[in-house]
Amino acid sequence: MSDTAPPVSSPEPLRPSLHPAELGKLTRKAVSRADTHHWSIEELPWKALRPEELTETDRSVVRFITFIEDHIPGYLTYFLDAFPVSGEDLAIEEFCFNREYFRFLISWANEEERHASVLTRYQIEAGISDPDTLLRELAEEGRKKFSLPYESPVQAFTYTLVQEKATQLFYQRFKAVATEPVLRELLHRLARDEARHFAFYTEILTAYITRHGLAATIPDLKDVLSTFRMPLADTLNGYWRWSLRVADAVSYNHTEAYGALIRLVNNFSTTKGGASTADLAEFIHRIRAV
Repeated sequence: MSDTAPPVSSPEPLRPSLHPAELGKLTRKAVSRADTHHWSIEELPWKALRPEELTETDRSVVRFITFIEDHIPGYLTYFLDAFPVSGEDLAIEEFCFNREYFRFLISWANEEERHASVLTRYQIEAGISDPDTLLRELAEEGRKKFSLPYESPVQAFTYTLVQEKATQLFYQRFKAVATEPVLRELLHRLARDEARHFAFYTEILTAYITRHGLAATIPDLKDVLSTFRMPLADTLNGYWRWSLRVADAVSYNHTEAYGALIRLVNNFSTTKGGASTADLAEFIHRIRAV
């Protein structure tokens, strides 16, 4: 039986609640950081590759994360639909907000495409798969639509914050148990990129809370956490069984990333906001206990 979910419709555009100029400052900083830490696939020490050091579990994990990273066209399509930058029906402020976010999306997509490309090359160089087989496998999964069930920018950004942190943690855990040298270097670079993406969404969410208040933002955070699933959980064939094996192999639990939200909102824990922070912490504790 397939784990595949039925197709979903395109998202409705998400209405901004942060001033475009404020978002612009954050996107410019994020893009500048990306430029500073740019790396190329050719920089990896490919001649040092030792396929014999890969375990069967290593090979399985590499295949799994290649599927996840290679879905970048689907992820980007979702965000461009949710934050459109064309259409005369767009309000000027909405367009300006989306246009600023677009600057980050293009930089982010370029980095994620590099992740997909380097993992694809690694599979081929290490003999995990051959080019033709891998191309067809990635196409089979890549053509499936990606979507998120959220209705506001802060929810979409919260989801992405948690997802980026969870991915960073996963790559760090995988590196800790892997022994093949090129794979370890690759995972180090992927984790570093994901950490920067996480930092960007942390700054956005901080700006939202600063503008609207912790009490007004907590319900959106809880909505995201109560429905959170990692990308492709509902579309990749065999995702749940595969993801459990992968997580067990590297001693990983994606809910560890929820702690990032607690640390963020703790910065707003005044007398007025303390109850909201405690409520979110208890909510996360209950989710992780399930």
